[in-house]
Amino acid sequence: MGELQDRRALVTGGGRGIGREIALALAAAGADVAVLARTRDEVERVAAEISDAGSRSLALTADQANRQAVDSAVACVDAAWGGVDILVNNAGVLGPVGRSHEVDPEAWLETLSINAGGCFLCCRAVLPGMIARGHGRIINLSGGGAVSPRPRFSAYGASKAAIVRFTETLAAEVAEHGVQVNAISPGAVNTRMTEQAAAAGARAGIESEAACRQLAEGGASGRHAAELVVYLASPRSKGLTGRMLAVGWDDWERMDVQQIMKTEFYTVRRIKP
Repeated sequence: MGELQDRRALVTGGGRGIGREIALALAAAGADVAVLARTRDEVERVAAEISDAGSRSLALTADQANRQAVDSAVACVDAAWGGVDILVNNAGVLGPVGRSHEVDPEAWLETLSINAGGCFLCCRAVLPGMIARGHGRIINLSGGGAVSPRPRFSAYGASKAAIVRFTETLAAEVAEHGVQVNAISPGAVNTRMTEQAAAAGARAGIESEAACRQLAEGGASGRHAAELVVYLASPRSKGLTGRMLAVGWDDWERMDVQQIMKTEFYTVRRIKP
């Protein structure tokens, strides 16, 4: 029996890339996995992979920036399995690329609505059940621009920074109910966003060249991000909450959780002179 046996997971953006790797890894650890994304054929394909491997799965389609659609998707999981124990907020978009004063303002605002707003809506939908059961794990995917400037990708960076601060704040709000909330930075994994950055050319500046190199060299493995998600969803991370972990940099497998929780390590803070 896997360490996530009898746990019920919902993975947004689970139809491809990192989300698919996360969904399959959670299933391999014993969880039932609902896969949510906007593209029906992608989520059905991943759900079929999970079912073929012997775990229960659900294929759900929804726009995560739409409150009614998110609530309906979570209600489907509640009806089928009785609740969500693990939420992974992976879905997101790159948004407009270019200097902030030159990009489409509507596209800029929409990026925050999808990335940060969608994360909020999904958390909001599953938290009542988690609080009632006295247990829950929420893992939010952050990324490039969350902890350092990312010129020409300001909408994406701002949305990911918002997710980190929301993660820390929400963790403090629900800690007394046995719900842990953490964020991860998956590293330089080749995804559709990487392809979009490469294709942006001059609008992306030097990041376009970096993305082209990454695509050519293969990038990091999404499996490492999936392994970290399983850790954060499992009893091994008991007590760890309100933190942001970077897949390629942090030795999370050897963490002393009790000691870390006495510090501000793995948080986003102003540096004091």
